[in-house]
Amino acid sequence: MKPKVSIIMGSTSDLPVMEKAAKILNDFKIPFEMNALSAHRTPDEVGKFAKGAAGRGIKVIIAAAGMAAHLPGVIASMTPLPVIGVPVKASLEGLDSVLSIIQMPPGVPVATVGIDAAQNAGILAAQIIGTSDEKIMAEIVKYKESLKKKIVDANMELKEVKFPFKTN
Repeated sequence: MKPKVSIIMGSTSDLPVMEKAAKILNDFKIPFEMNALSAHRTPDEVGKFAKGAAGRGIKVIIAAAGMAAHLPGVIASMTPLPVIGVPVKASLEGLDSVLSIIQMPPGVPVATVGIDAAQNAGILAAQIIGTSDEKIMAEIVKYKESLKKKIVDANMELKEVKFPFKTN
């Protein structure tokens, strides 16, 4: 089994956040790999990874970083693959991370999800892969329907909540 998605984190301290992306990919049965690479401490390894990812069959890279959060952008500068940045709440409520990831120069895009929103990064990676894989696309459609069902069911439950001035 060869990975289609690579989950990269600046350090293993990001694992509790990035496990959410791993769970989604696992649920969709998309092979993935997980590695720790640092734009500041292991720049040569980051370059080697980014330049070789497409050749190894990777289709999407999910990169998480906190604070200065350069990792997603550095990877995006060295690969033709789509990169999804996950800002990690490490300081300043994560605003420093999100701003570092979304403020990329023209020509070096990084798709960015919310702070600590690795689950959404996993879903976005699955959607990207689903554009060329009918089985994955069918699973995404099923997943989206399950989200809809949760809200419909919640509204049914809310009908049972009684208050003297509640009108529905």
